[in-house]
Amino acid sequence: MDSLFQFLLTELQQATQSSAQTCQPVAERLSQEISRICRESTRIQNSGEVENWALTLARHRLSQCLKYYRLGSRQGRIELHSTLSAIVYRYISPPQVQSSYQARLGLIEDFLQGFYVEAINAFRRENQLSVAYQPKTRLQLSEYMAFTERYAKRRIPLPGRRSQQLIILRAQTFSKQQPPETLVDIEQATEGGSHDDDQTWSNTPTQRLREQMVAQSEEEPEDSLRSRVIEALLSYLKEREQEDCADYFTLRLLDLPTQEIESLLNLTPRQRDYLQQRFKYHLLRFALSHHWELVHDWLEADLERNLGLTPQQWQSLQDNINQKQTKLLHLKKEGIADAEIARVLGLTSTQLQKQWTKLLEKAWEMRNP
Repeated sequence: MDSLFQFLLTELQQATQSSAQTCQPVAERLSQEISRICRESTRIQNSGEVENWALTLARHRLSQCLKYYRLGSRQGRIELHSTLSAIVYRYISPPQVQSSYQARLGLIEDFLQGFYVEAINAFRRENQLSVAYQPKTRLQLSEYMAFTERYAKRRIPLPGRRSQQLIILRAQTFSKQQPPETLVDIEQATEGGSHDDDQTWSNTPTQRLREQMVAQSEEEPEDSLRSRVIEALLSYLKEREQEDCADYFTLRLLDLPTQEIESLLNLTPRQRDYLQQRFKYHLLRFALSHHWELVHDWLEADLERNLGLTPQQWQSLQDNINQKQTKLLHLKKEGIADAEIARVLGLTSTQLQKQWTKLLEKAWEMRNP
């Protein structure tokens, strides 16, 4: 116990700018936790290598703590929030409601705020700290964030020799407890409008969520357009029963490394590569046919901006298409309805769509050589 404590204390003092007075209680808590694990684990006790196990656990705890310490208070919180959001994303979606991407993010935010409260209470309880304890220094906050990540990932035994991560069980319970009216409110919050009076919404978490979303959408219109593209793409994937592609896309949005995505989706590298190719196929179909106007508006590549092409590229595009495609491009730029364009060009609606998709593909290739 003493040697373990001294090892942790020395490492913390060398790796951080914290004083010995700050490092000591952290080292004590970590050494006590590790000693308890080694004492209660039958596998470790039977291994005959208790000291080696203790040292391995100590190094693991140090690496987790120091990871958050190096990130700092703000970036550390973002990292923890992203990690936990990725784990619970697919579980925060009540089956009776088709919630939008932004609405689901709102639910995840509400869930995680409650989970952080549970985690700090567990941290106090397991370390025999007072109910008023709050991490204040950078090292204390790093210790708490590392604990919260471990606490979230704890395996809870279930019937039939199964187990599940604690945070997933909490997320499933949270989703089941959501009343339908709350979900409607969050949907309205996402859209930034409501017909309710102010008194109905006063001092409620949903009101604060709505106000924050509305303020954000007013201040950052490009983010609002991006959210519309994300929601439309997720809906497109789900309508075509491509749930695995939707999950992959969501994890990509969180900027997670490839190995972590494979772990969360329980995929081999080869399976993940296949899923990625399938996602790209659907992404291209979405961008070049079904929702081309929304996507091109977001990319600042709409018809008013010549599909995002430079003057030389725009001229090259027109030089390399046939007469019917040239007429189609001109009529589209004039804002003529598709039904009228099809009549003028003597095409069916399907033929018109195919011709327009080919034009968009040519422009896409020119923008992204």
